[in-house]
Amino acid sequence: MSSQILVTGGTGTLGRLVVPLLRQAGGDVRVLSRRAHEPADGVTYVTGDLSTGEGIAEAVAGVQTVVHCAGSAKGDDAKARRLVEAAASQRPHLVFISVVGCDRIPMASRLDRTLFGYYGAKLAAEEVVSGSGLPWTTLRATQFHDLLLMAARQLARLPVVPVPSGFRFQPVDTGDVAARLVELALGEPAGLVPDLAGPRVYDLRELVAGYLQATHRRRPMVPVRLPGQAARALAGGANLAPDRAVGRRTWEEFLAERTAGRG
Repeated sequence: MSSQILVTGGTGTLGRLVVPLLRQAGGDVRVLSRRAHEPADGVTYVTGDLSTGEGIAEAVAGVQTVVHCAGSAKGDDAKARRLVEAAASQRPHLVFISVVGCDRIPMASRLDRTLFGYYGAKLAAEEVVSGSGLPWTTLRATQFHDLLLMAARQLARLPVVPVPSGFRFQPVDTGDVAARLVELALGEPAGLVPDLAGPRVYDLRELVAGYLQATHRRRPMVPVRLPGQAARALAGGANLAPDRAVGRRTWEEFLAERTAGRG
């Protein structure tokens, strides 16, 4: 009998890669979505909303594993709490994706929370998961290539590109994260597991310059200094895991594929 697995955020950047890998491994996969979908490729879709709790109890009914990929910059802890409450009687293995540095980047002020609230949101959700009483596993990953590409695209729209001084990133490929998350979902609960980081650390200026070059754009870049404790922590490398550079796909390889033929 195959394992029943629920994936939240199964249509998002990470979840859409996790779902087919779980299917290939023989899992009976159910995806939580706010919109109705017809079953496809052996995957069942259930309608529910973690923001309100509507439909979540029905979504978790009968599952042995929940892979929680749904996330946002605000309210992650509340969403995790609704999921945990709905799953309490089922006691599934709860697998959560978090971010490297969430425990090292302070949310000491409103400015910190405004600029870098994603880290605080992930840490709060982690605490809900670890304190849930459910068997759990949490994986922290560095920033996805996709996220940094989105940021570079936004910055490249400006005539002059502001680049926060001292910021470095260790981008990891979403496919590498998906493969590790599936491995964890198919295994035993393991608590907080070792971080997953990309193969190389880059200065933010390097990342933006690489995007501009790949898309044949010319933009002057101007360093800017961001205030606040969170910005200082980032400038100090709190978001990096150089000893866990186990991701395989580089930023250059990712860019080459995603910008091929684009100006």
